[in-house]
Amino acid sequence: MADRIKITAIGGGTGLSVLLRGVKRIENADLTAVVSVADDGGSSGILREDLGMLPPGDIRSCLLALASEEEGMRELLAYRFKEGRLAGQNVGNLILAAAGDIYGNFENGIERIGDILKVKGKVVPVSGEKMVLCAELENGNIVAGESNIPRVAVREKSRIARVFLDSERVSVSASAREAILNADIVLIGPGSFYTSVIPNFLTTGVVDALGRSKSVKVYVGNVMTQPGETDDLDPSRHAEILCEYMDPVRPDFIILNNHLLGAAELAKYTNDGATQLIPDDGDRRAFARLGLKPIEGGFIDVKKGYVRHDAVAVAEVVSRLAKDSGFPVSGFSV
Repeated sequence: MADRIKITAIGGGTGLSVLLRGVKRIENADLTAVVSVADDGGSSGILREDLGMLPPGDIRSCLLALASEEEGMRELLAYRFKEGRLAGQNVGNLILAAAGDIYGNFENGIERIGDILKVKGKVVPVSGEKMVLCAELENGNIVAGESNIPRVAVREKSRIARVFLDSERVSVSASAREAILNADIVLIGPGSFYTSVIPNFLTTGVVDALGRSKSVKVYVGNVMTQPGETDDLDPSRHAEILCEYMDPVRPDFIILNNHLLGAAELAKYTNDGATQLIPDDGDRRAFARLGLKPIEGGFIDVKKGYVRHDAVAVAEVVSRLAKDSGFPVSGFSV
């Protein structure tokens, strides 16, 4: 329909689900979340190994973020068993595993659970194939497994030099490719940079689809560094690395928080070795060299001691960019 705007968000983990909670407020948006399937830790990792299925954790988080009945279902789907043989298992992940069996495959199961939750949009895996993420550290060591990478990097005090997949045969899913090709706006990130965001661009066919897409491409920069992933990387270095993995495609815009938090708000993160990502003039010059247009503002929120993006503020920027680009935006729900 001509009066709809197609928005595709690419990422994984907590960052993508936070973003979706804001973007779903754009009333006439057709949303699709394209989610990394590199996760191999926790409940998702157990199901991945035991059942040979794609990891459901990030998919579950995105379904909940887009759900009309989110508040009523969050507690149930987020529940983890505390005792017995199911100790540590997540109810939502088990439901997704069952839905995949009942409805023929994992993507069909996701779609059916989406119907039950009355999600605004779609959630699709970036690939239907097993994805094993590997990293080469600056000390030359190779680490296999998404959940192992930051842990080993911290233990060995060596930053990530590059990430790659253990197989070049991991291809973009048909649904993810279609969502990227047909998008009016593509949002990239936020999230764990090397282990949730970048794996999507290692998937064969994603960069090609982005290059063919006529969409406005927007990178939502992280608000904090992450120990074992992005230690000492400034905002522009994040952007440079992203462009290397997206080459030859570049984002058009980068959304950046420039609001400084106080020491008390940051104490938990400072103790873990994380720092705020605040752009300076050197970053702005680097963005200009990359051809990125920075959009800066107060895009940070602190809830229960956790620093996150202000999803509503980011979504308002996305809505404005859509209007400025000539796409129809019928309204924004508060």
